[in-house]
Amino acid sequence: MNHPVGKTAIVTGASMGIGRATAEALAAKGFTVFGTSRRPTNMTPRHVSMLACDVTDEASVNAMIAAVLSRTGRIDVLVNNAGLGLMGGAEESSIAQVQALFDVNVYGVMRLTNAVLPIMRQGGAGRIINISSVLGLIPAPYSAHYSATKHALEGYSESLDHEVRAFNVRVSLIEPALTRSVFEQNALDPDSALHEYDQSRASAREVMREAMSTADPPEWVADAVLRAATDRRPRRRYAAGKVARQISVLRRLVPADTFDKSLRKQMKLPA
Repeated sequence: MNHPVGKTAIVTGASMGIGRATAEALAAKGFTVFGTSRRPTNMTPRHVSMLACDVTDEASVNAMIAAVLSRTGRIDVLVNNAGLGLMGGAEESSIAQVQALFDVNVYGVMRLTNAVLPIMRQGGAGRIINISSVLGLIPAPYSAHYSATKHALEGYSESLDHEVRAFNVRVSLIEPALTRSVFEQNALDPDSALHEYDQSRASAREVMREAMSTADPPEWVADAVLRAATDRRPRRRYAAGKVARQISVLRRLVPADTFDKSLRKQMKLPA
């Protein structure tokens, strides 16, 4: 996998942000790259072929995979990047809204993975790279449902990696912290907002906006994806960026009470 020329990669959600940077980085490395977006877009990454794909629609997923195979005859790397954000109190979202979030962030990954695994097994190799988040490692107030999707993705990916190693297929998680993109601006609002949470929710969003001014560039995440795609012995997890690495270490080493107090202080929540 460390000689990518002639190999084919698919990157979902590639029209902007992390997906775009990742698709361009893989193409620059020598992969033939197909990016996807839910709808046709003029925002085409350099040296990347864009295809329409709705990750919540199995027929759409299968049609996109068939189109890639018709052009290259192989799929060597799948980067599951397409996702949605949701910021609000845990009781402010209906079950229907949470199900829709899981349909993209978790079940969408599963649909793509199930579609490419037979191809990778037949080819005797493959890399599946799932874009997770530090919120798959740590708690975050007003991100309960988004965090839940990332915790689910972490468990799914680690279990899958054990299962498919016998076929020379590996699964890696990329765990970025805040990344400069329009992802946060495009995050869903809760569909059952409660006035009791207005002040705290607004404060959490202000903290997020302030943090975005110093957020990591998406190219840092793309670099981690590239390592996962080309390392001779890929790791199960790649922290993307300095902040993500710091959080990963602190979560393991700092006592729970201390970590909890620090988090609440950072989020401007009462002790």
